[in-house]
Amino acid sequence: MKPEKILYADTVIAGTGVSGLFAALNLPSEQKILMITKSDLESSDSFLAQGGICVQRDDEDYEGFFEDTMRAGHYENREESVDIMIRSSRQVIDSLIRYGVDFEKADGKLQYTREGAHHRNRILFHEDETGREITSRLLAAAKTRKNIQMMEYTTMTDLICQNGKCRGIAAKTREGEELQILADSVILATGGIGGNYTHSTNFPHLTGDALTLAKRYGIKLEHLDYVQIHPTTLFSKKPGRRFLISESVRGEGAVLYDAHMNRFTDELQPRDVVTKAIREQMKKDGTEHVWLDMRPIPEDVIYRHFPNIAERCRREGYDVTKECIPVVPAQHYFMGGIYVDSNSETTMKGVYAVGETSCNGVHGRNRLASNSLLESLVFAKRAAYHIAGKECELPPMILPAAKQKLAAKAL
Repeated sequence: MKPEKILYADTVIAGTGVSGLFAALNLPSEQKILMITKSDLESSDSFLAQGGICVQRDDEDYEGFFEDTMRAGHYENREESVDIMIRSSRQVIDSLIRYGVDFEKADGKLQYTREGAHHRNRILFHEDETGREITSRLLAAAKTRKNIQMMEYTTMTDLICQNGKCRGIAAKTREGEELQILADSVILATGGIGGNYTHSTNFPHLTGDALTLAKRYGIKLEHLDYVQIHPTTLFSKKPGRRFLISESVRGEGAVLYDAHMNRFTDELQPRDVVTKAIREQMKKDGTEHVWLDMRPIPEDVIYRHFPNIAERCRREGYDVTKECIPVVPAQHYFMGGIYVDSNSETTMKGVYAVGETSCNGVHGRNRLASNSLLESLVFAKRAAYHIAGKECELPPMILPAAKQKLAAKAL
């Protein structure tokens, strides 16, 4: 039997999506970091995120952002995590801009869009492929770091545990070589579970590998039934991954029609509410899809903000400036996962989980649109800082002036 190859690192990261990359970039430069990915470096769901990334726009936006997140999550969110995410948001955006992320601007000022269940425009974007813009910039930065090594087509197969402590991970290459990667810290960033579904917007190789190992070793899991269905993916009879029609399309004015071309719901409700309405309407009409009309959006906005959606629909035979497109709900996001604390550490010391594979409680039962990239980045940085023995400082919570006066009177 061929002996296992042993590799050594200070931190090993399973996953090269936005959370894994941001964690690596925030770890000390003197650390040796080894990242592995099950497929190629660009086949992570982070590259697929279309709509944008949320940010607290100003001091007055804190309460609205908090309430929108809580309401979408059916108030099952962990409030501490929501607070951390919101107050960290501007720092994260500033970091992304330093990495070269090109958010939409007009006259030199950042432009904000709105999506379902948001009561204010607070979403930054790059056309309709914000995830690709952010992740590709972080990937490029990671490739320049001499202390970061990345291995493609390498699958995590086990945790290496001794006396209740994780010492690293076992992995297997595409060629069948068995690896032992010994490390002081392990970051699990393996993404979601969409590969377990027939209809999903996720890459098919994302099958919840980290969750399986966590269960094997008694690491706490939480809310495994909290699975989000996205209301609008392009309907197709072909098998395979579903193409997402971003929430921001409806945020910019697109509307939903039933089989008789009548509107049947408020398009800007939370995703689970819109999904339920679509499914009920499909059942009522006896159809396999409903219709999404992008024609209320000015053509110049479509081609500037949604060029990739328009092009994909064109390839499928639809001109979004002249006709409706068929859409149907599909599995999209996993709100549950491996339970972590506010520093992204699991119940096994030295093992961290970030991104969609983790559950820090930000999203509650249902994720608010465009909170995924933000949450992944915020808590990936916190994991890196905790590993390095550093503290992530939060800016103060500044309430609107009227509330400050009330708070002062109460004292």
